[in-house]
Amino acid sequence: MCAAVYVLSTVTGYVLTSALLLKCPTLLHRRKRERFISKHISHRGGAGENLENTMAAFKHAVDLGTDMLELDCHLTKDEQVVVSHDGDLQRSCGINADISSIAYAELPPYLCKLGVTFQRDCYCEGGEDKHIPLLKDVFEAFPNTPVNIDIKVNNDTLIKKVSELVVQYNRENLTVWGNASNQIVKKCYKENPHIPVLFSLPRVLQLLGLFYTGLLPFVPLKEQFLEIPMPSIITKLKDPNRLTRSQRIMTWLADTLLMRKALFEHLTARGIQVYIWVLNDEEDFQRAFDLGATGVMTDFPTRLKDFMDRNGISKPK
Repeated sequence: MCAAVYVLSTVTGYVLTSALLLKCPTLLHRRKRERFISKHISHRGGAGENLENTMAAFKHAVDLGTDMLELDCHLTKDEQVVVSHDGDLQRSCGINADISSIAYAELPPYLCKLGVTFQRDCYCEGGEDKHIPLLKDVFEAFPNTPVNIDIKVNNDTLIKKVSELVVQYNRENLTVWGNASNQIVKKCYKENPHIPVLFSLPRVLQLLGLFYTGLLPFVPLKEQFLEIPMPSIITKLKDPNRLTRSQRIMTWLADTLLMRKALFEHLTARGIQVYIWVLNDEEDFQRAFDLGATGVMTDFPTRLKDFMDRNGISKPK
């Protein structure tokens, strides 16, 4: 009987303490300094409105007033850091070759028409700019715009050179980098701990485990940005009639576990921003902000800006 009372009192104390610290995490953790706050994030510069990852796309998004540019980096044969999502040039340029096997000056232009990955049956036809830019071109053109860098390959030289460019252009306070790979994120943090990092996929899974066991409020976190998909959008990316029952169940389960307002509020209270990707319609914009996400990543920056303006979602100061 005494043992049962002891266990019950211990569990009750743990649950109450966890619940208190979930709501008030600064009682235990110092809030991280937010170097910038981004609500409007342009995915690949806005892949639905201009050819992805081009200077034209980035300029359009910045002129529109985006808070952040999201882009991807690879290394060429002559070790130039270029902005491109795919390492293989087949989809984007129609060339059966890897970026890493071609010198920068010899890279082919983008095709005139590219599919928009996160919008079903949608293509973007570009204008005159079909050029794969250098990362330094982006830094030089937009010195005050935060940039979200996805390090696409586990390459020590790429990580080192991106860090050197960030330092050279004095952008440690305007950059976040990482990848779904935990190994890449660890290397990024080791190379330059002054540049904020994203949660990798294994760390996202660990975060969820901590959250659902009540341990999260007690655990320190080095990351400053959580970037996660909204799983429910898969029903918009694929023909719903072609989704199997198991796919529907897995999507529902992932969405239920990930899209948690209590989790987002706890993280933001600790100074960790939450970005949800890649959302392209107003229903999903609304849901993300209602859940407490700091920002939304979109292929259609004009569409997101119009939505934010109409709904009084203020720009970060």
